[in-house]
Amino acid sequence: MKDVSEIISWLIEGAHNAPAPQALVEELCGRLIAAGIPLERAAFFVRTLHPDIAGRSLIWRFGQPVELAEAGYDLLESEQFLTNPVVWVQRTGMALRRRLDGDAVTGEFPFLGELRSAGFTDYLATPLRFGDGQIPVASWATRQPAGFADDDLAALTIVAPPLARVAEIRGLRRTSATLLETYIGRQAGARVLAGHIRRGDTQSIHSAIWLSDLRGFTGLADRVAPQELIALLNRYFDCQVPAIEARDGEVLKFMGDGLLAIFPIADGGPGYGCATALAAAREARANILALRRELTAERSPELPFSLALHIGEVLYGNVGGGRRLDFTVIGPAVNLTARLERLARDLGRSVIASAEFADMCGETLAPLGSYALRGIAAAQLVFGLAEESNLRSATSTYSAASIAPHSTTTEQCIDPSRPAAWATSRAPDGSP
Repeated sequence: MKDVSEIISWLIEGAHNAPAPQALVEELCGRLIAAGIPLERAAFFVRTLHPDIAGRSLIWRFGQPVELAEAGYDLLESEQFLTNPVVWVQRTGMALRRRLDGDAVTGEFPFLGELRSAGFTDYLATPLRFGDGQIPVASWATRQPAGFADDDLAALTIVAPPLARVAEIRGLRRTSATLLETYIGRQAGARVLAGHIRRGDTQSIHSAIWLSDLRGFTGLADRVAPQELIALLNRYFDCQVPAIEARDGEVLKFMGDGLLAIFPIADGGPGYGCATALAAAREARANILALRRELTAERSPELPFSLALHIGEVLYGNVGGGRRLDFTVIGPAVNLTARLERLARDLGRSVIASAEFADMCGETLAPLGSYALRGIAAAQLVFGLAEESNLRSATSTYSAASIAPHSTTTEQCIDPSRPAAWATSRAPDGSP
């Protein structure tokens, strides 16, 4: 058998000199060739735990960079995938070797016919068994006329178990990072993985704050079938999340039909943070307007949208009870944003901003008046998008008669130049 003992030791020690997947594959294949194995193609396929990606493959070809590809869930149902040797190895848990110098392989596995047409003569697929029962697959191919010798096949087989251990350990960390990013956000997930997991482990950060909601969601939920409602919500959130994340914003949580996000103030300063948040808001608004047109054509319910933008100091970290924690932001700035979001609903505006945000965002926003907000000591001057100024404003749409005060839980427009307008709101802590 070819001497691959040094390769096995390198894998057992963790292959630390090749931390990236592509580097690991490049280094491994180079070492196998140095050991005398006539390798000209290698591929590795592993299933993933990801909301959009069903699996990843790494393909090495002699003299070329390693290719990383991601497969969506639709691929798993395709004829191309189901007739691939990888599926046979995953299903049986057994290695598969085929010489490619006969026509029979094309009928058994069409993919092997493609390799044969590309000049390959021999193919081996080996299972990489994980401890949890998963079976990723490594495949090896050569163009040598005689194919792989017996000692080549033995060497490739004996390398599989230590390679599986490295792949499993790295895959577990990647899965952890993916799940944390999916459910609590990219930056929050990175903090958790870095060890910030104790209750009360928080830091004070300066951030632009985004809080959006659907107006009339309760009534919508009563009128629409549950599965249709979920589909509508997903389309609605798709209008916002990419716009936020493309500008380094962090989506912290979905609260039913609500979305809380932050744009931490970094090297660009507060002006840049507010400008990027405002740009994301405009993109989200445009996306939602386009979605409304689609929904109208589909005769589906509309999705009236309201968003508040503010900037301030927030506590960012772990809050919760017992062993159940939430990574979030809290503080007076968040509460004020919640009040403003409700005010946006009642003023019929899709986007409003605080005076602090308007001062920092780098462009002129339309003043909407000064409002006394429940639980906020000082009256707040509120601003909106100039392009919405042609819409019916609070002056023409709302009055004390049309928005009845809820007991004493009211917000009142105190700008003497405007008729009284009222709005109720509820902060994230549940207080009215």
